[in-house]
Amino acid sequence: MSRAIAMSHAKSRFVPVTAGPSRPPRVERVAEQLRQELSSLMLTEMKDPRIHLASVSRVRLAPDLRSATVMLSAVGSDEERHAVVAGMRHAEGYLRAQLGHRLENLRMPPSLRFELDESIAYSVRVSTMLRDLEEQPPPAGPVQDARPATPEESR
Repeated sequence: MSRAIAMSHAKSRFVPVTAGPSRPPRVERVAEQLRQELSSLMLTEMKDPRIHLASVSRVRLAPDLRSATVMLSAVGSDEERHAVVAGMRHAEGYLRAQLGHRLENLRMPPSLRFELDESIAYSVRVSTMLRDLEEQPPPAGPVQDARPATPEESR
């Protein structure tokens, strides 16, 4: 009898039910919102020719939401890409003011630090190198094995 009571008691324990993936933490949500708003501002509001053909690749936001590192990807030479970062640094006050109007869920917009995202330029460089390797004709002559011969093979 006591076993039946123990079994029914075990079934009545609270088991949390999770329906699908949980929402991301607030920092991640605000960082994504910052990325979207900055991208929108770059496309529609900013007239600086230095930032043309640039985009916000990601935003890293401090846990206290007071500072953000904005990673920028840009097309062009190194000089042009660094000019994009300089243009964005020059417009930081304007961007923060606009973010203050657009982001109602923050008391103060975070301070912005702009950095160049080298990952896209690196992937373009690697894909160019791979494409160049594919276009080269194979070497003429017999293909030699790169490994050294074993004593049994040399007999």
